[in-house]
Amino acid sequence: MSTAGFAKGEDAAGPVTADGMMPLWAVSLGWELRRGRQLIIDGQIRDRWWFEDRPASFRELVAGVLEARGADVVGWWDPVAGLTFPLPGHAERFARLEADRPRRTDDASATTGPGTATAGGDRAAPTDDRQQTDPRARRGAERRRDRSSLLSPRQAGPPRAFDDVVATVHRLTSSPDAATAFVFQDIDHHLPPGQPESNAGYLRLRAAMTDAVAPRPPLAGHRPHARNAVLCAVGDVGRLPGWFHLEDPRIATLHIGPPDPSERRLWLTWLRGDFNGAPNATRHDIEALVGATDGMSGWDIDALARTSWLRGAPLQKPDKLLELHRLNVSVDPWTQLDRETVARAAGVLSSRVVGQSKAVDAVAAALQAAFVGVDFGGSGTARPRGAFFFVGPTGVGKTELAKAVAELMFGDQSAYARFDMSEYQQEHAAERLAGAPPGYIGHEQGGELTRRVQERPFSVLLFDEIEKAHPRVLDKFLQILEDGRLTDGRGQTAYFSQCLIIFTSNTGAEAVQGLLSEGGEELPYSALEAHFTRAVEEKFRAIGRPEIYGRLKPGVVVFDMLRREHIVKITDRLLGQLTESVRERHQVELVPDTDTVHPWITGRMSDPEHQAYGGRQIRNELERLRTAVVAHILAHRPAPGSRIRLGIDADGTPWAKAEEGNG
Repeated sequence: MSTAGFAKGEDAAGPVTADGMMPLWAVSLGWELRRGRQLIIDGQIRDRWWFEDRPASFRELVAGVLEARGADVVGWWDPVAGLTFPLPGHAERFARLEADRPRRTDDASATTGPGTATAGGDRAAPTDDRQQTDPRARRGAERRRDRSSLLSPRQAGPPRAFDDVVATVHRLTSSPDAATAFVFQDIDHHLPPGQPESNAGYLRLRAAMTDAVAPRPPLAGHRPHARNAVLCAVGDVGRLPGWFHLEDPRIATLHIGPPDPSERRLWLTWLRGDFNGAPNATRHDIEALVGATDGMSGWDIDALARTSWLRGAPLQKPDKLLELHRLNVSVDPWTQLDRETVARAAGVLSSRVVGQSKAVDAVAAALQAAFVGVDFGGSGTARPRGAFFFVGPTGVGKTELAKAVAELMFGDQSAYARFDMSEYQQEHAAERLAGAPPGYIGHEQGGELTRRVQERPFSVLLFDEIEKAHPRVLDKFLQILEDGRLTDGRGQTAYFSQCLIIFTSNTGAEAVQGLLSEGGEELPYSALEAHFTRAVEEKFRAIGRPEIYGRLKPGVVVFDMLRREHIVKITDRLLGQLTESVRERHQVELVPDTDTVHPWITGRMSDPEHQAYGGRQIRNELERLRTAVVAHILAHRPAPGSRIRLGIDADGTPWAKAEEGNG
C-alpha cells in the first residue's frame, strides 16, 4: 500500500501483510481513525518501527499516519517536553489557529474612544485635535493604549500547563474549522490513578476525546479522518483507570505487540548487511532467523546485528547467535565446571544421596552432557539442559539430590530455586509463575518463575510435589519443556536453555506400604520401578495431560526404597550431625554406641509402615536419642572436653551417660 493509497483509504483485497509503508498496527490505527473512534495505544510504544520505507520512532510513525489521514496540525504532549509538534510547519499552523480564535469583548465599549483599538487591530485616529497639542491629552491616550495592550492576550507559544493544553485541545478538536490531531503520551505517569486531582484530569481529557467533531472537508485533496483525533499512548493500559476508556464506546484500545513474522522479515531484510556472515547468507538463513527472533522488538533485532559481530556469531547459526545475545555473558558456567568434578559427578552425588544409584547416574550424565555441549544438531539448543521427573517413596532423597546438584555446580546447596507446587493448586495460581495479565494487581512485578530465570539464567529449578499443581500450571511446564521459554504478563520472555529442571512427585507412594506387606522387605527394584512408572502415567492421563508425560518420559527416574544397608548409612550421617552440634555448642564429645543403635534402628525400620516413610522416619526415630542427650546435658552440665556415650537398652529405651574416665 502506497502513502497516497493509504491516505485515500483504499481497501486492500485479501489479507493484509506488512510492507515498507508501515507496520500492521499502524494500518489498524488508520482504520480506527476512519471509523471515528478515539484510541488508547498501549504496548511497544518505545520500540523502533518504520514509515515509508525508512526506520522511524513511534512518535514519527503515528504523526505520519495522522497527517496522511488529513490532519493539518499534529500536536504531541508528554510530561517532559509538554506540547510539541513533531512535523515541520505544524507549530506555525497551530499558532495561526490560536491567533484566529475569538477574543473576549468585555472592553468593547472602550474601543470607541479616541486612541483605542478597532476590531481590525488598527488604532483609530484621534478625534480630538487637542491630543495633537495638549500634553495631558496625549499622555491620557498613551495610558489607554498601554492598558489595552496589557489586557489583550499575548502570543507566547503553545500552552505549557497540562490543564491549559487539554483546554486548548478540547476547544480546537470540538471545532470543525480545522483538521487537528493530538497525542498524549505517558499520561499515566502524569496522572497517577486513584488520586482526586488525577480523576479530574482524566475527566477533562475524556471530554476532549469524546467531544471532538469531524472537520469540514477541504475543497481539494483527500478527505480528513472522520473526526479530529485525540489519542493516548501508554506502555500499559492497565495503569489507566478502567472507567476512563471502558465506559464510552467511542474510545477503543489498540495494543502494539512485538513485530510479527512478516514485520521481522522486513527488519532483517533491511538489516541484512549489518550482520556477520551477510555476504554468504541465503533466503533460508533469513527465514531461520525470522523464526528464531520470535518475540523480539525492533531495537532487539538491531542489537542482534551488533551482537553477531561482537561475539563472532554469523546469522547462519541463529540458535547460537540468539543464545549469546540473550545471555549476554562471555563465560558459560556449564563449561567452567571443573572437568575432574564433572567426570566423577556420580561419586560426588552418591556421597550425599544414599542408595539411589540410578537417579544419581542419570543426573550425572545430564551434567556431563551439558558440560561437553554435544547435542543432536541445533533443534534442541533452546530446550533446558536437563529435565527430570523424580518419583518414588517419600523421604528417599529426591529433594536432597537437587540440593547436591546445586552445590556441585555453584558451590552452595541453597543456590537453587524451589517451588512448592502445593501452593499452586488453584487455577489462577498459574499467573504466579508467569505474572498477572495487564490490568490486574501485581502485573508490573512479573512472574515468580520468569523473574528468577531472567535474573539467573543458569539455574537449578526444583518443582516439588508436582502432582499437587493445577493442570493449567502444568501447561506452562509443557511450553518450557518444548520451547525452552515462557513469556510473562509484561511481555518479557524468560529463556530456560541454560536451566536444569527437576520435578519431584510422590505419586504412587501411598501404595508402597501394601507392596512391602505383600513382597516383604526384599521387594525388588524392578517391581518398584514398574509400579511408580505406571502410577505416573495414569496420573497424567487422569488429569488429561498425557502429552506432558510423553515429554517427561525420558527423564522419569524412580527412586528406590531404603534398604537395610542404606538405613545404617543414613543413621550414621544423622548421628554425625548431632555429634557435631553438641561439640560446637558445648565442647563435649558425643560417642554413639553403634552396637546397640544399629540393630535397634534396622528393627524399627523393618516395619512396612515405617519403611514407607523413608529417611524422614529414620530422623523421627532418632529424635528419641536427641531428647536423651538434651536431658543429660541439662541434668549434669558436662564440663568442656568430657565425653557422653549414647545408646539403646534392650527394651528400646535410649540412654545418655558420661563415659567412664571423664574428669
